[in-house]
Amino acid sequence: MKDLMEELAAVERRVADGQVPAGPAKVVSMTRTYAADQEDVWDALTDVRRLSRWFLPVSGELEPGGRYQFEGNAGGVVRECDPPRRFVVTWEMAPQGGADASLVEVTLAEVADGTRLELVHRAQVPPEMWDQFGPGAVGVGWDGALLGLALHLRGEQMEGTPDEIAADPAVGEFNRAAAQAWGEAHRTAGAGDDEVARTVAATTGFYVPAPPAAD
Repeated sequence: MKDLMEELAAVERRVADGQVPAGPAKVVSMTRTYAADQEDVWDALTDVRRLSRWFLPVSGELEPGGRYQFEGNAGGVVRECDPPRRFVVTWEMAPQGGADASLVEVTLAEVADGTRLELVHRAQVPPEMWDQFGPGAVGVGWDGALLGLALHLRGEQMEGTPDEIAADPAVGEFNRAAAQAWGEAHRTAGAGDDEVARTVAATTGFYVPAPPAAD
């Protein structure tokens, strides 16, 4: 399996302020290129059978206006879909009412060495959560998703149950490095050194919890 740190380095990360229909939002963006045809990448992102292999099982209707639900994770509504170039979905960890407060937009473009994917997640984040975790709260999870997609497109996958994969030391190092990478993106966006250090530590502790103390 290709080194996970190489996969992490293949992603460009950005942090910004933005808007969603519900109002002001935090924005995390990720861009990387896959050595695969655009149609293949689109199919991997939108076919329910393939999604379950590299991300999570999904139910519902993956078409404009349809509601979907990832098993044990987010659900939402498909707002826009323009195959094989772009889709926009709401990304809800709990049922929402009123204007959309969390939107994920994925755009694909054919480039010389494959397909460039851009993922933009705009969301209203409780101030206390942003102060504690910064962009890594969602960013590290999206890093894991883009890693899973990369492996899937090469015909590979991580073996084991979700708990076994999470306990793999290589995955732990990947998540630690991802938290640091989001800290650097946060710094580039204007966060101070103390804020970056605090949020990186909290994000790392969430994704790579310390082992329980021995009796």
